[in-house]
Amino acid sequence: MKKVKIPLFLQKMGEIFKENGFESYLVGGAVRDMVMGKTPTDWDITTNATPHDVKKIFKRVIPTGIAHGTVTVHFMKNEIEVTTFRTESTYSDGRHPDKVQFASTIYDDLSRRDFTINAIAASLNDGKIIDPYNGMDDIKRKVIKTVGSPLERFNEDGLRPVRAVRFCAKLHFSIETETLQAISNPDSLKKTAMVSVERFRDEFIKILATEKPSDALKLFEQTGIMNIFLPELLRGRNCIQNDVRGYHIFDVLDHCLYACDGAPCDKLPVRLAALLHDIGKPDAKVIKQTDAGEICTFYNHESYSEKITREMLSRLKFSNAMIENVAHLVKNHMFFYEPSWSDAAIRRFLVRVGYENIDDLIDLRLADIYGKYNKSVRLHDSESCILLIELKERIEKIHSENAALSLKSLAINGRDLMEIGIPAGKDLGRILNALFETVLDDPAQNTKETLLKIASRLKQERKA
Repeated sequence: MKKVKIPLFLQKMGEIFKENGFESYLVGGAVRDMVMGKTPTDWDITTNATPHDVKKIFKRVIPTGIAHGTVTVHFMKNEIEVTTFRTESTYSDGRHPDKVQFASTIYDDLSRRDFTINAIAASLNDGKIIDPYNGMDDIKRKVIKTVGSPLERFNEDGLRPVRAVRFCAKLHFSIETETLQAISNPDSLKKTAMVSVERFRDEFIKILATEKPSDALKLFEQTGIMNIFLPELLRGRNCIQNDVRGYHIFDVLDHCLYACDGAPCDKLPVRLAALLHDIGKPDAKVIKQTDAGEICTFYNHESYSEKITREMLSRLKFSNAMIENVAHLVKNHMFFYEPSWSDAAIRRFLVRVGYENIDDLIDLRLADIYGKYNKSVRLHDSESCILLIELKERIEKIHSENAALSLKSLAINGRDLMEIGIPAGKDLGRILNALFETVLDDPAQNTKETLLKIASRLKQERKA
């Protein structure tokens, strides 16, 4: 019988369970990762001890999911989720079991799990593998397959089809044919549609952290899941961008999917912005006839895209901060730097987009370039990338000079203006903005004495 090496702290935990007359097993993703030669980061234990028993055995136990037989044990500087062997009844809401019953054996517990690769257990005492559904073989074959009938598993829990797609992308596995067909089954899709947007969003975020999110997103489109949760993306399918100029070879949807692949996997806002940056193009598309042939234009598509991005991320219940961040990137992704830009133009660009967003905007531009041909791009690969380098260098130089890039950076404030007789109100605000424009053009003007002189002149001009 095959074994895995159980970490010492889990062996100690297993000894405590055994001394108190209970079995204990490592289950789920941790076992799967160990079989694949990876180091697990989360530890899930299942046992025939009830939550009440676990509380008596260990000192620090938190009832994190007591209704489902789950507690979190703090043991040897680790947080370990411990769940009692259980079986589950029907799932009326397509997500939560109507009734949870404790089971007597590890085999009963494994029978309720979603996929064979997650239905493997390892004894905490000796590391021996229990694999009643041949999950280890499926790991070797790189296949996602349900435990038992896929239609039954998906009818129990509407999130399972989404998880199947996520595992496919994360592990670079394929989905077994019967399991894949079951995802598209109308009954399965009805159950999936019952899943809360928060639960889908959490899986979606995990998908966006994989190496190639496009693999999962294409499966979403193929199976019908995209139409349930991300219908706005589908409008980009067959929205052709290619014309006689040869700027694009993909339609809007594929371009967005590949741009998402090209964004850094550890930057969620940039990955979201890359996926959504052109989502407004179908609304903005205009075809013009020229002597050379048809030309596709998408004037102001970034504004359409920003609006759709806000609506879509709000519906998926992302945080307000994330929505603002992503929408800002989408709105500003169409900047075109030229070496002829003056330093004042650079400063105005910084005022508009924010210095803190520059790296993300450059990453988004590189992702956009990646998405044109579905090919990797580096910052030194093309003329457009060389211009990005130049822009970034000029921005860093201006930022290092501590140039005034906001009203707060002015050498004077509203109180100073009121002291020279400018009353609070619209005129004061207009004068402050005029002073800010002056400083953007020439930072040397940002002294209290100079700005008060200019303000006094502006005050007199308004009276005249």
